[in-house]
Amino acid sequence: MSAIGKNLEEIRGKIEEAARKAGRPSDSVRLLAVSKTFPAEDVKSAYDAGQRMFGENRVQELEAKAPLLPQDIEWHLIGHLQSNKAAKAVEYASWIHSVDSGRLLALIEKAAEKRGKTMNILLEVNISGEESKFGLRDYAEILEIAENARKMPHIRLRGLMTMAEIDADEKRLHETFSGLRAMRDRLEKELGVGLPELSMGMSSDFTEAIAEGATVVRIGTAIFGRR
Repeated sequence: MSAIGKNLEEIRGKIEEAARKAGRPSDSVRLLAVSKTFPAEDVKSAYDAGQRMFGENRVQELEAKAPLLPQDIEWHLIGHLQSNKAAKAVEYASWIHSVDSGRLLALIEKAAEKRGKTMNILLEVNISGEESKFGLRDYAEILEIAENARKMPHIRLRGLMTMAEIDADEKRLHETFSGLRAMRDRLEKELGVGLPELSMGMSSDFTEAIAEGATVVRIGTAIFGRR
């Protein structure tokens, strides 16, 4: 087994343990392997170890890697998406985690319609309120964008995504992740629809995220190593 395969095995075990401690089924949390900046060969090593969900930050990297790798990989775009890259993102990704404006949402819908494709999207929420981070902050705006997404035939709104502060302590991590869950619950009630996905938690804080309801954890360093 490759080093990447061993890392994956270890992470999967930790995810199962965190889910068990939270009183959740192990299959209620999915592992998204974040392969940004790593070569296609490393992605293939993870693929050979059974991983099928991979996340990229930049459309250019996704565009370069995807054609070199097996077609049954489910690609997720998790980084900030510029408007002029929306069509390429739709071409290569199945999921976009970083929808942070009504304008971007409309461009994704237009590109998806053109390709005859339905896109799974998450709204990126800046729960921590950091100035340096992208993401929606105003609840009224989040609700409006979610309502618009629900009306678009080529968009499937699946839930919300957030990132915690890099140096947050355990208490702050739980506050951030429970804050996203509470917002999701409020949106579900006001929209009258299910939003099952919470994309939150990375290599350093995924156990806290799972405790607060994460359904997708985005892990790169613990699988592929330091960048």
